Order: sequence, then structure tokens, then C-alpha cells
Amino acid sequence: MDHHGGDLALIGAHLRTQTALDGAVDGPATALLIRAGRIEALGSDAEIVEIAESLGVEVRDVAGATITPGLFDSHTHPHWAASVTAGIDLGGLETVDALRDAIAAEHARLPEGAWLRGWNLEYEAFEHTGLRGDLLADAAPGRPVVLICYDLHTALATAPALAAAGVTGARAFDDASEVVVDADGTPTGELREPTAYNLVFDAVPQPDHDDERDALRDMFRRLAAVGLTGGAIMDGKDRTVDLLAELEERGELDHRLTVHHWHAVGDTDADVQRVIGAKDRAGRLWATGAIKLFSDGVIDTGTAWLHVPDACGDGRVPFWPSWERYGEVVRAYHDAGMLIATHAVGDYAVSRVLDVYATLPERPGLPFHTIEHLEVLSDADVEQLRGSGVTASMQPLHMQWRAPDNSDGWATRLGADRHDTGYRVRDVLDAGVTLALGSDWPVAQYDPRLGMAWARGRHTPGDPSANVFEPSQRLTGEEALLAYTLWPARARGHADRGTLEPGAVGDLTVWAADPVAADVDALPELPIVLTVVDGRVVHAAE
Repeated sequence: MDHHGGDLALIGAHLRTQTALDGAVDGPATALLIRAGRIEALGSDAEIVEIAESLGVEVRDVAGATITPGLFDSHTHPHWAASVTAGIDLGGLETVDALRDAIAAEHARLPEGAWLRGWNLEYEAFEHTGLRGDLLADAAPGRPVVLICYDLHTALATAPALAAAGVTGARAFDDASEVVVDADGTPTGELREPTAYNLVFDAVPQPDHDDERDALRDMFRRLAAVGLTGGAIMDGKDRTVDLLAELEERGELDHRLTVHHWHAVGDTDADVQRVIGAKDRAGRLWATGAIKLFSDGVIDTGTAWLHVPDACGDGRVPFWPSWERYGEVVRAYHDAGMLIATHAVGDYAVSRVLDVYATLPERPGLPFHTIEHLEVLSDADVEQLRGSGVTASMQPLHMQWRAPDNSDGWATRLGADRHDTGYRVRDVLDAGVTLALGSDWPVAQYDPRLGMAWARGRHTPGDPSANVFEPSQRLTGEEALLAYTLWPARARGHADRGTLEPGAVGDLTVWAADPVAADVDALPELPIVLTVVDGRVVHAAE
């Protein structure tokens, strides 16, 4: 196993170095050399070929392709996705009948006794009935069925699945999770938030060790095929870290990762100290030392924390029964030198998290914390972000579930005076806040080309007639690229990432044409020629 990174020379390129000026295409250099996983030189084709040949380093001519620093997804769940996406993809099925048909077909295919799992479930089909497992049960008679909604905040289980998990009624949880029950106390099948739905998912037979490890390896290879060279894992657990270490030892890790350990509301001081004690675990391509917490849920289920209640009267309850406890935990991780990311979808959640972050003492030389999602923001919240030092980690491609006439559940709950306060990436950037973009995969598609297209166009890419949501919030091509490369690197304190210059890591995304200049509707189809991680080619186009 090579723990020293690869050697590679690429010539015939158009380089977006992002050094002299954020995003600039600099000077006459058309080639670069990577040694032992780091960029050693930039220059003309002739200069780099001469050095590479003297060192016996492989030279590849990319024939006019554009090289950018490697793309980084600032919010992703690849380990979880490898498990979740093992079921059927229910995306786009907006009626109960369509769901029943998909479940019946899978039921016919599965062996007797096996669990039936689905992911990407949308709320639309249950708009008038509420989420109910009994609406789907006879599509797979007697078989345990458990489906997870696209946002990973709610699951739906049938009676056999609930029975197998021993869920017979309401439960008390440390956080805002809920087993939803009828008036007589019978579970409806709706399970809100992970602490509740994991009761059922934990009852599903688990893959063996080798299968789980190989599924994670293959997941990273899928991500590499769309140009991603790394990401921030936002649901890290000890198991994730063990698997990354094992993959790297086997020479099978093709991604550069930061693992944010998932802090659950019920975690004790002893749990916090255990996580802090392991914060320096790291490999060549992965590091821990980061934390993920929740402050609220999502708008669609009324669990986001809002300044003003939503149209259903929901939105005023935080995820934590004690907000003071959230502050204590954040301070403990902060004092230990860890990087904190807090999920905050609602505008009030963003404000309250900023209040807590503002109390934290200076940590010279260490990066400041992030807030994840910031899905709706009032003008006051944008002002509160200004000068806070916080990185706003946002996902404009989540707008794909909005309806042009605002008839979708998200807009309906927010109401007419608030649905245009969503995904304010331009206002955040104009307030001088560092912006990082990501997918939240498997909530939304992992392809960063799609993420950039939504950030730039704010409409369904490939359909020039599609409705544009809040056109004043569009990013430029350069800004969208920076938010997947240099800006997240700087936000995490990495001076050697997000640029093409001597000393920078050898993580590259090689595009068939310049992604900054590409038409926004064509961007998702722009071919990825090569993906290079640590000087090794981890994906090459056919």
C-alpha cells in the first residue's frame, strides 16, 4: 500500500489555479506535475514534460481540458447513503397508488421474509391523509416495509416492520423525535427524526463487515465519477472512521474526507469526552476532529425552528429540550479545538445558533464553525451572519422540490410572505460570509455539476423555460466553483487545498470544458475527463 500519494503529470490543459485572484485563470501555464500526492510545479507543456521524463513520471495529455482544484462536497452522508440506497428509489412517485405499485413489484422480487426498504420518499402522496403505513401494507402482505423520506428526517413503516422492531406505541425521546400515534395510541407508521426511525432501521438485518466496507468503497468511486475528490461526512460514527482506516490501509480509499461525529441530544458528558478523546484520529486522506449537531428539523414536517409559526401553527420548538445544554456541549467541543457544524434550517434556529457561537472565546489559528442549510433567513439573520466568522454551508439544489406556483408543502407552510426568503446564497455572500456548497447526499443528488447549476440558475437545469426562483440570488459561474473548492478549504483552515500551486494537495477535477464559462443548462452534462485524488487517477472517462 502506497501511503505517500501518487506521481502524475498533466499537459495540454487550461488551468484554473484560483491563486492570484479567486477563480482566476493565470498566465501561460498549461501543465502541472504532482509528486508524492502534492503539486510540485506548474509550467508549459515542454517544461513539465522535461521534468516528468527525467523523473520517470507518467505524462497525460488532456488535450485542452480544463483543470480545477478538486471538488469538495461540504455536506454529505456517503456511509449512510451506501446503506439507505440499497432499497428502491421512490423519487418522483407522488401518489399512494404509484408507491403501492413500486412496493408490490419489489415485494414480488424479494425472497420470503426479507425486509423491503425504500428511500427518497416524497411527502406529496400523503398530503391529505398524513403519513400512514396502513395505506401501503397490502402491497407487500405480511412483509416488513420501511421507507425513508428524501430529507432523511422522517420514515414510514408498516405494521410488520413496527412489530419486528418492538414499536407498539409512543415513546419518550431525549430530543424532538416522535413515534406518531393515532388517538387510541396505535402507531400510524410515521417516525419523525432519526432517534425514532432508527428503532426500526436497527431491526433490519445488517450487511456483514466486508459487504459494508466494499459498499462504502464503491460509493466513493461513484462520487469520483462526477468529479468529487472529497467531502465532509456529516453523520460520522466510530464505525465510519474504522472503515475509512481499513479502506486506506487496503489502498482502496479514493476520497479526501473530514468526519463530523454525530452528537445526539441524549449524549452525556462522558460521551462528549470520549469523542474529544478520539478527535486526533486521522489517516493520510481522512481526519476526525469535527462535530455535527442539530438545532431543528425541516420545514415540510413543521419541525424547523422559525421566528414566526408556519401556516399549520408549527415551527416554534427546538430540537433540544434544553437550549442551555446545546450551548454547554458546543463550548466543550470548541474548547477542545474541534470544528462544529450545526444543522439549522429555520430562520430562528440560525439566529439562536449564531447567539451561541458568538459567546465562544477566540481560538487563534483554528477555523471558526459552520451552520448547515440556512434554508430560510430573515433580513435580520443575514445581518447577524455578517462579521460572525461563521461559514454558511448551503444546498441550493434542494430547491428542486419547489413548485413554480408555490403549491408545494415547503412554500405552503412558510406562507406567501416568506417563501422568497429561501436559499439566500447571494445575500449571504454579499454580507461577506464564507459560502460552501454541497448536496446532503442522499437527500439530493451528489453530482456537483447539478449543485453548481442550481446555484447559478435557480431553475431546473436543461429546461430554459423552467421557473427561476428568486433570480436576484443567482451566483456567477466563478462563485459556484469557488464554493465547491477554495472557500470550503479556507473555511476549514486548509491553506494547501482549493488551489493549483506548488505545495497544494494533488486533488484535481479535469473537465472537458471550462465549468465557469459553461452554459448553466449544459453544465450537468459537461463531461468529467479525470478525477485525481492525492496524485492518483481515481476516475477516467471511458
